[in-house]
Amino acid sequence: MAEHPHAALVRRGYEAFSRGDMETLRGLMAGDATHHVPGSHQLSGDYKGQDAIIDMYRRLGEETGGTMRVQLRYLLVDGRGHVMALHRFTAERQGRSIDETGGIVFRVVGDKVTDLDECAENIDAVDAFWA
Repeated sequence: MAEHPHAALVRRGYEAFSRGDMETLRGLMAGDATHHVPGSHQLSGDYKGQDAIIDMYRRLGEETGGTMRVQLRYLLVDGRGHVMALHRFTAERQGRSIDETGGIVFRVVGDKVTDLDECAENIDAVDAFWA
């Protein structure tokens, strides 16, 4: 069976992120997309618009010296514009390392991602890593 188009869109996004292909990511998002990052650390908050989101992704790379890796595990769709992605992420930063499970709930309208709600398995560990 073919993969649902919304799942395929999110999968392309994960692949582009892993390659550092920000132009492809930009093309997958609506111009006014919002990425919500949980927690209480320097990168927490709401990033509105492609430029702000892409800049936050750039900062992830800078802060981790390019060590951040995301491995997509599962994609779940509801057929109504929502995709839940579960992934494993690893990184090193300032003598600390992290190996956590995370997720993002994507909202898809047409063929563009309009909203990304990020979730963490262990929010305290994520906050400590980025502190």
